[in-house]
Amino acid sequence: MSNAKPKSKSPSALDFKSATLYALRVVLRSHDDAELLAALSQRMNDAGAFFENEPVVIDANLITETIDWAALLQALRGHSLHPVGVVAQGANLDAALAQGLAAVDLGSPTPRPTAQPAPEQEVPVVAPPPATQGNDTKAEGAEQTTPPAGHVPEVAPAAMVINRPLRSGQRIYARNTDLIVIGVVSQGAEVIADGNIHVYGPLRGKAMAGARGDTSARIFTTQLDPELLAIAGVYRVIETKLDQTLHNQPTIIHLDDDTLKITALTK
Repeated sequence: MSNAKPKSKSPSALDFKSATLYALRVVLRSHDDAELLAALSQRMNDAGAFFENEPVVIDANLITETIDWAALLQALRGHSLHPVGVVAQGANLDAALAQGLAAVDLGSPTPRPTAQPAPEQEVPVVAPPPATQGNDTKAEGAEQTTPPAGHVPEVAPAAMVINRPLRSGQRIYARNTDLIVIGVVSQGAEVIADGNIHVYGPLRGKAMAGARGDTSARIFTTQLDPELLAIAGVYRVIETKLDQTLHNQPTIIHLDDDTLKITALTK
C-alpha cells in the first residue's frame, strides 16, 4: 500500500474576471494637431483636476484625414490622462493600433424609458386598514382588477440609494439608473449616474448626471455649493461662489440647448 499523499492543487497564479471600466470618451472633431492640443489644454484647464488620472477612449469616427497619433497620445498623457482604446476607421485605426491602443466598440447605450404619468384608470386604489380585526368588508371603491392575459408590467430599475455622507476621494456611479444620496457630498467626492442625481444634503463635490448621454437627466440638491456640474458631457466648473440666490440653496440643474441651466427651487 502506497503512503504517497495526493498532490494538492495549488491556487492559480491568476484569474480572468469580468469588469466594467468607467472611461472618458474624447471625441475628436478636427485632425489638426495645433487645434487638438489647444482644445485639450483649454478643456483640462477648465476642468481643473476633475479628469486627472482617468482612462480615455479616443473617438475618431468623425475624422477622415490622418491624425498625428504620437503627438496626441503624448499630449493626453501630459495632462495625466491614460489612453486605453480607440474608435476609428481605415488608416487612422491602423495608426492608432500601431501606437499601442486597443480597438473598442462603444456601442449605443440602451435608452432609458421615458417616464409618463399613468392613466387615471390605472392608478391603484389603496384600501384603508379594516376598523376591527376579522372585518372582511372591502373598502368602498377598492376594486381588484385582473390584468389582461399576457400583460407584463414594465418595471423601472430601482434607483441607487446612498444613505451616508461621501468623503473626499470617494466616487459613486449609478449605472443605468438614478442616484439618490442622503447626506453631504464633500469636496473631492464624485457622484455619477446614467440617470438623474438627487442629493438630499450639501452638494460640495462633483456631480455628473446623464453620464451615458441622456440629455434629459437632471441634478437636484437641497444645498448647492459644487466644484463641478455636468449633464451628458456638458460641464461647468464652479471656480467662484455662485450668486446668492443659488449658493447653498435648493436647486435643479438641467440642459437647455447644450447649456447648463441652474434654477433655484423657490417656495
